[in-house]
Amino acid sequence: MPVPYSSGVGRRGVERRYRRHHEERREDGFVFCGPDRLPLFAEWVGGPGLRVLDLGCRDGALTSAYLAGNHVVGVDADREALARAATLGIETVWADLEEGLPFDDASFDVIVLGEVLEHLRFPELVLAEVARVLVPGGMVVGSVPNGFRLKTRLRFLLGRPPENDPTLLHLLAPADVARLLAGFDEVETRCIAGRLVRLHPRLFGNDIAFRAHKPGQPAVASRPRRAGRSRERMLGLMVIAVLYAVLLFVALPESLGDRPYNVFGR
Repeated sequence: MPVPYSSGVGRRGVERRYRRHHEERREDGFVFCGPDRLPLFAEWVGGPGLRVLDLGCRDGALTSAYLAGNHVVGVDADREALARAATLGIETVWADLEEGLPFDDASFDVIVLGEVLEHLRFPELVLAEVARVLVPGGMVVGSVPNGFRLKTRLRFLLGRPPENDPTLLHLLAPADVARLLAGFDEVETRCIAGRLVRLHPRLFGNDIAFRAHKPGQPAVASRPRRAGRSRERMLGLMVIAVLYAVLLFVALPESLGDRPYNVFGR
């Protein structure tokens, strides 16, 4: 069972503060970096037939991307948002994440933490709870804002707060996320959502998506679909092709004394 720890203001206090924040700054159905996060989370969560726990689900706007075919339990501190999520077919639970998770050990195949860790006083404790309620080999999927993107750095240099969200407690970089997930296997972080993200992901990506597995081997039926491997294999083949091209057009002519075709020759 979970070990309780307090957020200091109580569940109703957390509910009031987040509801006010969302009403003032977030319209219903809003998903930060939605065009990038929605399809990526749908791919990473996978399914069908998985038992998914969505922590900080709000009104289910992100949850809807991986709801079809899966049984999804959504947790949030705002009961009004949960009522809207329930209309989508999400099983809802009212809870403060910093009071522990009210679920048995090894209850879920996938746990989603979309834009959550940066708002917690002790994200390590919540991740320990995540590991507890995941099945062996289960996956955690999530994201946090890129706290050290170029825009944030420039705001700091100009004497302005890096972020203007009063509920934000941590500024996280990809290395910070990897450290938080040190107890998991196959940790992957990816900077996403930005017009220039391909130029330099860490500087121009607005969000950091991540996924990792709890150590252990799951039952075949409960392992989430692992997508993206074909893309990784393709990149690996491209690297090998480039190395062979270097060998063919540089190293080989050099060994034969054919210096006119060696771009590094004299």
